Amino acid sequence: MNDLFLVLFLIFVGQTLGSLIGLIKKPGKVTLYGSLSFAASMMIVISFFQLIPEGLEYTPVILIAISFFAGIAIMRIVDRLLPHINPELIKKEKPSVKRSVTMLVIGIALHNIPEGLAIGVGFAITAELGIAIALAIAIQDLPENIATIVPLYGLIKKKVKSFIILITTVLFEVAGFFLGYLVLRGLSLDWLGASLALAAGFMVYISVEELIPSAQVKRYPKMSSVAIVLGAIVVLLTSLV
Repeated sequence: MNDLFLVLFLIFVGQTLGSLIGLIKKPGKVTLYGSLSFAASMMIVISFFQLIPEGLEYTPVILIAISFFAGIAIMRIVDRLLPHINPELIKKEKPSVKRSVTMLVIGIALHNIPEGLAIGVGFAITAELGIAIALAIAIQDLPENIATIVPLYGLIKKKVKSFIILITTVLFEVAGFFLGYLVLRGLSLDWLGASLALAAGFMVYISVEELIPSAQVKRYPKMSSVAIVLGAIVVLLTSLV
């Protein structure tokens, strides 16, 4: 039960802290970009060194491969249908403030579902794996929510209302978590392994398509290299605990 509360705490803490920091004072660019590189590293290492190997213990390699690429394809479709979560959205949605806020909130909420699924599937295997995934996603959520609360506040002009709206989208990540944990764990071992590979596809796509490009790796190569190495080390250390 303590592990469950820890995972739920991690789901909320990254988004809550990110939203508060974005409203109070934005951190420096190096800190923001470094945290993105760190989170991307953790998510990629977890995917290839924990989720996929764990899935191969239950499921044939062909189903693992299909599920992994299905996860990437699903995230690609979601990415194409929904607005990107970044401050530039405010410039793209000027015709209607109401529509801008609606699209931004829908985009954030639906992006949170696969993240929750990844945590839930990992937690269904072992508490340690679920916690490691939740930690990686919490670190990713911190700079992501800083980048999101700024345009949201710019549209609404009310800090408290902007904060409440953004935090309510965390419920979609919680829903994704319980879906992954309670529903998918009741399936056969083959499907459980496939779910792990699907979650790995989600996480790799998020890392490669969104986090790494946003981390300005070419602009800050030394900082990015250190953050990537540290992210990998953290995952390896947590796997030993």
